[in-house]
Amino acid sequence: MDDEVTNQNGSKLQGARGQASAVSLSNPLMRDFVSDWSPLHDASIHGRLFTLTKLIKQGSDVNLVTAAQVSPLHEACLGGHAACASVLLKHGAQVNGVTVDWHTPLFRACVSGSVACLNLLLQHGASLHPPCDLASPIHEAAKRGHVQCVEFLASHGVNIDHNVKHLGTPLYVACENQQVNCAKKLLESGANVNSGKGLDSPLHAAARNCNVELVTLLIDFGADIWVKNDESKRPMELVPPGSPVGRLFLQKEGPLSLMQLCRLCIRRCFGHKQHQKITGLLLPEELKHFLLHV
Repeated sequence: MDDEVTNQNGSKLQGARGQASAVSLSNPLMRDFVSDWSPLHDASIHGRLFTLTKLIKQGSDVNLVTAAQVSPLHEACLGGHAACASVLLKHGAQVNGVTVDWHTPLFRACVSGSVACLNLLLQHGASLHPPCDLASPIHEAAKRGHVQCVEFLASHGVNIDHNVKHLGTPLYVACENQQVNCAKKLLESGANVNSGKGLDSPLHAAARNCNVELVTLLIDFGADIWVKNDESKRPMELVPPGSPVGRLFLQKEGPLSLMQLCRLCIRRCFGHKQHQKITGLLLPEELKHFLLHV
């Protein structure tokens, strides 16, 4: 059971919330995340639309922020509550507000995987470009496996090869976290299959995780199996020789087939957004499926 604390007036405050309030009362300058958490934030994070609307009508400030600069809009997007986000935006919520961790509402929407929130934010002028690489929306979506968010961002012009020093590219992040569907979506959108984190390629990350599906996907999209990382190791040197991934590398050591070389060449000609362009070609469906890895 949470401990009880008593404030200067002798009233009892329960648990961690009470302790935070006690700190706030004793020293107003030392406010923390809990002590300045408002009913508006609470309604936003839990998707309580009626309560949120009522609080706004009563005069609550939609841009009230916590000590960490978290706004109700940040919380609505983190909870994936597009209806609450819409109400806040209609009442003047700052669409590009930044927390002390460099989180924007757009970044928080990628955490929750809410495409509805992403679309809403974009309609109200949200920037697709992160104010700091410490919080890149497309990297976050790729890490968490939110394919629809990755697709949405890619289709709206986000740089899918954006290389963040401490993270690498979105494709590398997807492979590192074994998010196969996100990796495939990025590759279909034209991501550079060999661009990773420093000298470590996406294929290195997939091999390190011994993920057969990912390794197969990357090789099919033309990944270089001979490239060396900063430890002078090739991807195949990161897996046990007798493992399924090890056997796969042995099978792929030879030159690519003419069919695969042609597919890679055609896809490179189209560049980004290859999926949409290839589907519009006047070609037999079977051939289009081959080009699209379907």
